[in-house]
This record gives sequence, structure tokens and C-alpha cells, in this order.
Amino acid sequence: MVCVFESAAPSLVEIRKRKLRKPREDLFLFWKARLSRAEKTPDPRPSPNHSRSWAAKRQKHTGTSTAPWGRRPMEKFRAVLDLHLKHRNALGYVLVSLLTVGGERIFSTAVFQCPCSAAWNLPYGLVFLLVPALALFLLGYVLSARTWRLLTGCCAPGARTDCGASLRGALVCAQLNAVAAVAPLTWVAVALLGGSFYECAASGSAFVARRLCFGRSPGCAAQLPLVTCHQVQAPDVQDLQKELKAQSQVLGWVLIAVVIIVLLIFTSITRCLSPVSFLQLKFWKIYLEQEQQILKSQATEHAAELAKENIKCFFECSHPKEYNTPSIKDWQQISSLYTFNPKEQYYSILHKYVNRKEKNQSIRSSKEDTVVPVLGFVDSSDMNSTPDI
Repeated sequence: MVCVFESAAPSLVEIRKRKLRKPREDLFLFWKARLSRAEKTPDPRPSPNHSRSWAAKRQKHTGTSTAPWGRRPMEKFRAVLDLHLKHRNALGYVLVSLLTVGGERIFSTAVFQCPCSAAWNLPYGLVFLLVPALALFLLGYVLSARTWRLLTGCCAPGARTDCGASLRGALVCAQLNAVAAVAPLTWVAVALLGGSFYECAASGSAFVARRLCFGRSPGCAAQLPLVTCHQVQAPDVQDLQKELKAQSQVLGWVLIAVVIIVLLIFTSITRCLSPVSFLQLKFWKIYLEQEQQILKSQATEHAAELAKENIKCFFECSHPKEYNTPSIKDWQQISSLYTFNPKEQYYSILHKYVNRKEKNQSIRSSKEDTVVPVLGFVDSSDMNSTPDI
């Protein structure tokens, strides 16, 4: 049998239709194969239980928090608070210095106006240069917790006053002076660098006038108070303002250098004479922070319970329960200044009080106790100086 196949040669039109149809068919076959593979492949996403277990493992090994995004600002705030607690003194000094610099700039530009008078230039300039510094010095005393720890009850009847206590009080006052002098020295240094106060005060000084006007025109001394107001017609006298400003800035930089050198020497000497090591000082500060936090918490709780009981008894006309509250003598003992004794290692007055051998034993400083400058932070700590956490 002979099979005859007819020739099915496509025409030119059919060839063109196949060429146009082929890309569409290929694209359809590609997506069909992709979907079939996706159906056969298992879902790579973990189950909810697996996600929670993975997050717990990640938190356990890395210490990272799996809290929602809304809690992350609170974590950042806690990090800033921890930084503040670790470097509280340094940050306090920086803040005081910045506020002092800002106050001086405001005073020199908005308030200060030199009278340009031979009689008033000197007192007016000195008042703006020194009186704010004195106010800042006294404010440093007022804001120090150690000041009120030293003064409270010292003049009460029956207060203990001996030579040893007076000497320790003098040493504490010297440390208070050093701390309180930060802000006024900053004010004076910034004011001298600005030059406005010094120019006004020096232009009204007869001694400065004789020194600056030596060898110049006879009317130089009389025209010198007008230099700061730019009312001098003689150009050689008006040029003296630049010399006054140069003197002021030189004095400002000298004061800054002297303060830094004295501070470095004092810190080095106190550290060298420290009876405790560097790491023990770190531990000491941590202990004081924890002690003050717990003391404030316990005092607040005890005071709230006592007040609640008293108010309840008032309205019910009954007698209150007996609450064990420290006596006046107990409060006086734990409020005294801390002194260091190498034979007994106590981290605070409260620590020394609870470890006394006898109930009626006094914890007042003995002859063997000394005031150590590097341990001045023990008396500076206060229930209100440590923020709540």
C-alpha cells in the first residue's frame, strides 16, 4: 500500500501569524511552570510558634529585646538615664558651665550698657563682672546637699562641738568652696574673653589711664572713659580699646589655664592619697545609688502607711497601731558627716549605724576617723539627688 501525503506547505500569511503567536505561548508556558513548582514546594515561612521560639532564643543569646516598636523610645530613654547616672557630676558641671556662658552672653548684649563716665565706669564694670560670680558662688552652696547636712542641727542645744569635729568641718567647707567655685570662675573667664565688662571698668581706672596714656596726648586720660562708646575723636586714643580688649582676653585665658592646672593637681593628689582602689570606688558609688533608691522607696512606703493609719484612726475615733519609727537620735546619727576609718569598712553612715555593736552606741566620729577628699561623694548623695527608676 502506498500512502500519499499531501503537501501542507504553509502560506506566507500563516507563517507570520505563528511568529506573532509564539512569544505569547512561551510566556504562558513559563508562568504555568512557575506556578506548578510553587505548589509542589513547601512554604518556607516559619509557623507562629516557630517564630516565637526563635525570638525567645535570640533574646536569650544576644540580649536583644523583642518588644514592639512602640517600646523602643523607652529603651533609648533608659539608656540616656543610665548615662546620666554614671556621669552625673560631670554632666552637672557641663550644664552649669553652659548656662553660665549663656547668661553672660545675654547680660553683655541685652543688659550691659557702659555709662562712659570717669566716675561710673569702674564700679559699673566691676559690678557686672563680680556680683553675678558671687551670686553663683552662693547658689552653689545652696544647691549642695552636703551644705545642709553639715549645717542642719549644728547650732542646736547639746550639739557636739570639739576640735576634731571643727577640723573635719573646715575640710568639708574647703571641698564645698571648690565645688561651688565652678560656676563663678566660668562666669569671670567668659566675661574676660568677651571683654565688654573689663573694657568699661579699666577705662574708668586712674591707674590704667596713667599707664595707657603714657607718652600720648595730654587729653588722653580724660577721653579714655569715652573709648567704649566710640565717642573719642582722636584716633590714637580710640585705638586703646583694642589694647584693653587684648588685656581682657589674655587675663581670661590665664584664668582658665590656672583653674585647669589647679584642678588637675588637686585631683591627682586626692587620687594618690586615696585609701581605696579604683574599682572599689566604682563599687562604692554603685552601692550609694542603690542605698539611696531603696531608702527613698522604703521611707515613702512607711510614711504612706503611717499617714493612712493616722487618718483612719481620726475618722474612726480609735487608737492607732504601734509603728516602729526611728527616734530623733537615730535620725541625727545617720545624718552626720561620713568619716573614713581604715579599721572598719563602712560604705555610708547608715551602713555604720546598722552594724554598731550595741543598740545605744554612738557612731559619731572618733579620733581615728579622717575626712578623705576622694570620698566626698558619700555625703553628697541624697534621697532627692538620685532619680526614680
